[in-house]
Amino acid sequence: MKKLLLGLLILGITTPLMAQDIELSEVVVRPANYKYLESVDNQQAAIPVKLLEQKVANYDLKHSDIYDDSYDTYTVSFYIPDGKIVAAYDEDGNIIRTIEKFKNTKLPDPVRTAVVERFPNWEMTENAFQVTYHDKKGINHKGYKITLINGDQVVKVKVDKDGNFM
Repeated sequence: MKKLLLGLLILGITTPLMAQDIELSEVVVRPANYKYLESVDNQQAAIPVKLLEQKVANYDLKHSDIYDDSYDTYTVSFYIPDGKIVAAYDEDGNIIRTIEKFKNTKLPDPVRTAVVERFPNWEMTENAFQVTYHDKKGINHKGYKITLINGDQVVKVKVDKDGNFM
C-alpha cells in the first residue's frame, strides 16, 4: 500500500513537469482604416480630436442602419461639441476621404512656439484645426487658423502642423 501511494505521489508530481511549453506568435490587431490613422498622425493633438478620429476609423459601415449594398459610397458625419468629421466610405467600409474641423483645440508645441515667437505680446483668443484626407494622396491639408488680439488690433494667421506660417 505504501508503494502504491508513493508511486501515485511521484506520478502526480512528475506529470505536470512534462507539460509542453507552446509559444504563440504575436498578434497585432489593427483597425480596418489604419492608413487613415497613420496619415493623420495626431500624436500631439487634443484628446477629443484623437477620440473622434478613432471612431471614424473604427466605424462599422456594414452593420450600420444606412448600409445598403446598392450604393458605392457613403457619407457619414461625426459630431462632438468641439468639432466634426465628415467621412466618405466605400462599399467595403474603407475611408475614401475626410474633412475635419475642430474649434479651440490644444495647439501642438511647434505651432504654439512659432506663434509666440512671431507675435510675442499678442493673446490667442480662438483657433480652428482643419484636416483633409484622401486615401490615394494622404493628407491634403493640415493646419490651424488662429485669431490673435493685441489691444484693439486683431490678426488672423494660418499655420501648418510644423509651425510654418502660410
